[in-house]
Amino acid sequence: MSAHRYETAVTRYFEAWNATSAEERAKAVAAAWSENGGYTDPLAEVTGHEALAAVITGARERFPGFTFTLTGEVDGHHDTARFRWELVSAADGSAPVAGSDVITLAEDGRIAGVYGFLDRLPTVA
Repeated sequence: MSAHRYETAVTRYFEAWNATSAEERAKAVAAAWSENGGYTDPLAEVTGHEALAAVITGARERFPGFTFTLTGEVDGHHDTARFRWELVSAADGSAPVAGSDVITLAEDGRIAGVYGFLDRLPTVA
């Protein structure tokens, strides 16, 4: 299995998370996830393009001016890949949120499922 397949899937994943408009986000989610693709992390468990876009919209609204960024390399085998990421502020470069995700791929190379882990969260005062 080609490493390029995993990197392409992860690139599309970040395009969806970093899309700034609802229209752009809907297109990016459809390109990244299969029709019944899912996303599960400690804060959300959703299936389908509309629900995925809603979760991403919520994160974008909570962290305006931030970009999801890959940290390190994508590692994969068979139809599974893992990678680490940070949520980075354009204003000051801080990264209050970081995590690692495991994705499974459908036959067409789009994401069938994401299993996310939050490694760093902002402190709530």
